[in-house]
Amino acid sequence: MEEQASNPYYLESAPIRKAIAHLSVPMMIGMSVGTVYNVINAYFIGLLRDTDMLSAITLGLPIFTVLMAIGNVFGVGGGTFVTRLLGRKDFAKAKQVAGYTFFGSIIGGLLVSLAALLLLTPITRLLGADAATGGYTRSYTAALLAGGFAVVLNFALEQLVRSEGASKESMYGTFVSTALSLILDPLFILGFRWNVTGAALAMVLANLGSVLYYLYCLEKKSEHQRGFLKHVRLPLRDQLEVYKIGISQLLQAAFLIVSTLLLNNFSVLYGDHVVAGFGIALRIVQVPEFLAMGLFLGLIPFFAFNFASGDTARFKAGFRQACLYIGLLSLLFAGPVFLFRTPVMEWFSRDADVLRIGATIMTAMLISALFNGFTGLFTSVFQAAGQGLPTMVMSVTQGVLYIPMILFLHTFYGLDGVIWSMTVTEAITCLLGLALYIPFHRKLRRGAAVPAVPAVSEEG
Repeated sequence: MEEQASNPYYLESAPIRKAIAHLSVPMMIGMSVGTVYNVINAYFIGLLRDTDMLSAITLGLPIFTVLMAIGNVFGVGGGTFVTRLLGRKDFAKAKQVAGYTFFGSIIGGLLVSLAALLLLTPITRLLGADAATGGYTRSYTAALLAGGFAVVLNFALEQLVRSEGASKESMYGTFVSTALSLILDPLFILGFRWNVTGAALAMVLANLGSVLYYLYCLEKKSEHQRGFLKHVRLPLRDQLEVYKIGISQLLQAAFLIVSTLLLNNFSVLYGDHVVAGFGIALRIVQVPEFLAMGLFLGLIPFFAFNFASGDTARFKAGFRQACLYIGLLSLLFAGPVFLFRTPVMEWFSRDADVLRIGATIMTAMLISALFNGFTGLFTSVFQAAGQGLPTMVMSVTQGVLYIPMILFLHTFYGLDGVIWSMTVTEAITCLLGLALYIPFHRKLRRGAAVPAVPAVSEEG
């Protein structure tokens, strides 16, 4: 890839701040642009001044979450494995893992989409759609599932691109999908009057554009993964190494979907303006959250490479610096968003009820974002180091806690309990991440960390 010869330098020996700048700043820019990409659909649907349509694309978000999770099962599991193999200089095996990641994500995406399309009607009801939003939700979901393989493949390939520290190329892929969305959304939603169906089709085609770009990068510019499409098979134990980390993404998504469904169904009890308020606030709060996410996701190859190569001092120095930056980002960006929350929400809706409840929802979400960045950093470190159990615990804890939390708080505090339930859950999950990191840190200090890859990866 571009400047490919320099990527190992940033992973292995560059000054920490310089390495973070190279690996994370492009990711932060890409994630920020990705936030705009997620807002685009809501913006153009909002121009139609139909609250039911706006609610429908909010209710359909779990479908996108499922597709993203399937992509990350292979992308995160395979991508972090590739980086650890590069740290061990096992380049042949890294190429095999990349090929397995590609073909596995296609098959997984097709199977999940087909199964969901066959169960479309009960899924629509499960999403929380009522008589007013049911038709729109069904149309949006069906169109998104029809091209779901493109979404799955996009997330898987992005992880492979980043596995070599090529954050700039990952960012460019996000630019491609955002540019396509800016063109296709107004054309499909407003021009062709396809409404929510047009919003879903634009999302699919935008993801497909990124897929083509990432394939070009991996096949033409990658130093260690070029020719990966020739590799389909992978030894069973190496497949398990992929799933050991990747499956946590699926579990995380499963609990996130359950949480979203609970939130949707409780929100519907208080009216469509509450559902729309959650949808708008969620998209706006993604700005500070995605900046922090870009930072720790960009550093996953850094952590994986240095863990595999045994440079624990560099590993820990990168972690400390990342903590500092995430704290600063959360405070610097959450503050302005909080101060201007009402004017920003008016970009999407002029409904007084939506604006009123949306301001309260956004306040709770911004506080959650302060904890979310550190939770993501803990999880990313465990993923990068191939720590299956802590990764699994972090991935499921939020969902496991959220279910009783929202039931309890809703029972005693009504709508306020629904709004603040995620904030309480995020705070507890963050503290759990810290508790899991402390013994892991002690192992690093003693040089007793678990081996980065299984011995079988040396075979073949």
